[in-house]
Amino acid sequence: MAEEVVKEKAKRVKKAPVEETIDEGSPAPFIDAETLKTGFGLFFLFLAIMLFVAFCSYLFTWKDDQDKVLNFSWKIIFSKEAIVENKMGRIGAYLSHVFFYDFFGVASFFVSYILFAVGINLTFKERVFKLTKIFFTSLFWIVFVATLASFIFSTASFPFGGGLGKNNYEWLSTLMGNLGLGILLGIIGFSFLGFNLKDAYEKFAAWRQAWRERRKQYALEKEKNEPTEIDEFYKEEELKKEDGYEMESIIPEETIIPTPHHQDETFEVLNENDVVQETPSIQMELIEKEVTDIELEQPLKDTAPKKEKFTLDPDFEIEEIQAFGTIDETQESPAKKETDPEMEHFGLDTNFDPRLELSKYKFPSIDLLEEHGSGQIEINKEELEQNKNQIVQTLSHYNIGIEKIKATVGPTVTLYEIVPDKGVRISKIKNLEDDIALSLSALGIRIIAPIPGRGTIGIEVPNVKKSIVSMRSLIAGEKFQKSDMDLPIALGKTISNEDFVVDLAKMPHLLMAGATGQGKSVGLNAILVSLLYKKHPAELKFVLVDPKKVELNLYKLIENHYLAKLPNEEEAIITDNKKVIYTLNALCIEMDTRYELLKVAQVRHIKEYNQKFLNRKLNPNNGHRFLPYIVLVVDEFADLMMTAGKEVEAPIARLAQLARAIGIHLVIATQRPSVNIITGTIKANFPGRIAFKVTAKVDSRTILDAGGADQLIGRGDMLLSQSGELTRLQCPFVDTPEVEHIAKFIGDQKGFPTPYELPEYIDPKEADKGERQFDYNEKDELFTEAARLIVRNQIGSTSLIQRKLALGYARSGRLMDQLEAVGIVGPNLGSKAREVYIKTEEELERILQEFGE
Repeated sequence: MAEEVVKEKAKRVKKAPVEETIDEGSPAPFIDAETLKTGFGLFFLFLAIMLFVAFCSYLFTWKDDQDKVLNFSWKIIFSKEAIVENKMGRIGAYLSHVFFYDFFGVASFFVSYILFAVGINLTFKERVFKLTKIFFTSLFWIVFVATLASFIFSTASFPFGGGLGKNNYEWLSTLMGNLGLGILLGIIGFSFLGFNLKDAYEKFAAWRQAWRERRKQYALEKEKNEPTEIDEFYKEEELKKEDGYEMESIIPEETIIPTPHHQDETFEVLNENDVVQETPSIQMELIEKEVTDIELEQPLKDTAPKKEKFTLDPDFEIEEIQAFGTIDETQESPAKKETDPEMEHFGLDTNFDPRLELSKYKFPSIDLLEEHGSGQIEINKEELEQNKNQIVQTLSHYNIGIEKIKATVGPTVTLYEIVPDKGVRISKIKNLEDDIALSLSALGIRIIAPIPGRGTIGIEVPNVKKSIVSMRSLIAGEKFQKSDMDLPIALGKTISNEDFVVDLAKMPHLLMAGATGQGKSVGLNAILVSLLYKKHPAELKFVLVDPKKVELNLYKLIENHYLAKLPNEEEAIITDNKKVIYTLNALCIEMDTRYELLKVAQVRHIKEYNQKFLNRKLNPNNGHRFLPYIVLVVDEFADLMMTAGKEVEAPIARLAQLARAIGIHLVIATQRPSVNIITGTIKANFPGRIAFKVTAKVDSRTILDAGGADQLIGRGDMLLSQSGELTRLQCPFVDTPEVEHIAKFIGDQKGFPTPYELPEYIDPKEADKGERQFDYNEKDELFTEAARLIVRNQIGSTSLIQRKLALGYARSGRLMDQLEAVGIVGPNLGSKAREVYIKTEEELERILQEFGE
């Protein structure tokens, strides 16, 4: 027995390490529970967001995708043949159809809400949402909303209530009638909504009470811990004893009265060699109270490069074109580039040149533009000194001290940059805008507090003698000539007298507004002239809309070079509002066609597409072509909105949202920047905005989302809002005779045989008015079956075809139109079923035999 006991103990000793090793390695998890929970949480969040986006997309694409989902069923997820419009692809189209059409309708959004709450709780490992309450509450709302949607939209083609709502509606309406069902749904909805609102209010009241109690407790603790004067006295005595000497009485810093350090107010004038900017900049430092006179050692002049005189040479060749900056000298000619192996199957070894058809086209000469004014800024020392003194004196009346003043003289406005004393609140200076304007006796005072990136406060004061900014100086300027922008526009000069050139292709659309006579038409001409000096007719097309019929008529001479119009139209410049609607919809068709070309070419932007085409990597036999930029210019948008309204706003908004990538850009001007003209939809898609002088602050906020346009001085003075930043510019002046000379110079040259033709657009309303023509050779495959179904049931309903033949809404509608065209059913009666003209199947068979069935 003793030996057996010893052996048993030995076995236990031997087994112990083995069991311990197994216990340590058995969990062997390569992923712990917390990480797994986070992973599941992220998965639920992804699923919730994916379903939400798919559901939102289904609201707009259900007609296009329904046929494909019904034909393929769940196999659509794995079928490459099915091309769907849903933003979440084939799986999004299928799941949206299942949830909306078969299950819950619009109440399906609560499914995304439940998944989102579960995902948040799992990801953050906290009980952010009460899942049990959310689940049962959402379950109630799913049933209620689905039933209510089916009750309200019982005749609609869209599955507002889904299968659940439809079954509930049919059962309950049969049970208690439509009136009883409506009363029941109203009582249930208001009761449940009232209960939730009461619960939310009670929670808010409890939170507010707790917050008040916490504030009281914090105040009591602060009062207890705050040292008294006696405590401070004993503390000082203890410090004296520890340091071994007596401390002198110390006056707190707040009570020290500083000696006046602003004794003298003088200008510190920089020499011409010290000026970094092109604009004369005068430094003014306040040192003493007495003001000394300004002494200019050298007269400050505009250091902008002098403009060379160009003459129109009859032997004008490519070398002179390069002098105007229209051809990039750094680019190699097509003949110098190496042959691309991918071009060999086209049988060509050189790149395609879009300018080849008009190879002898000559860009406008700079001599066609006039030099208005001297082009130099004159500095009036007395005016600067007087304005400086008035600003300092006005601010001193309100106990605002100034450390430094710097004046930057611009063409029409001088910017006074001030650095206030420390401790001065910026809002205090901002509120003195009217007081400073009164003291300076000037119109158009604008305060920028602070100037972004400088740490100063700017006061813009109009000059007594204003300089004219000519278009010629900007076109001949180095910044415009050497720009490599896709669509460069010379918008004017800044306060620092620098040329301001922007790229319309990156803006990507421009909205202009201002009162009558403040420079909108001149601004439009400046934009058009800039593009004419930089882009070849093969690379750019204009769509000009001129409701006033006189502003853009000057560009009629360049019709065969730069303008685009509808087919079979006599006038390229659109003045009729009805034709404006057709043109805008034709541009939408052009946009869709271009996106299809980009899709086939597997590129995302017009520059990438054109580069592929120039390199002969796209075959023209497959429909590919060089895509010029298209700029839509609307001179008076308010007139279109007042006469056409939604018919104009819808295509404009669609173009603004989508047309950027395929080279269609919009420039819209209006003299009435009210909210019913510049709607929220339009503002959201026009990040680039120009405001000339307006009459009211509300107009300034409508166009810029900020004030300031009402403080402008007119005559081309404008504010540009781009990427949330405001820039004050002086618009260049280009006179009507200059535009006429440029248009005549271009029009006298050889152009294209016809203007650029936009796609043809047919108004559906007018098409419905005419007699319907039905080509039986293009009939639907299920035409005969649909005709027999309608005659057999004597119900001319699209939804009947949709349900019985398992078709989508779009195809069912086309079948119904074909049945109407041959006289089987009557016209559309809205929500009611169409009248069936054929009463018997025998009569139907005779009609079908006439068509060879």
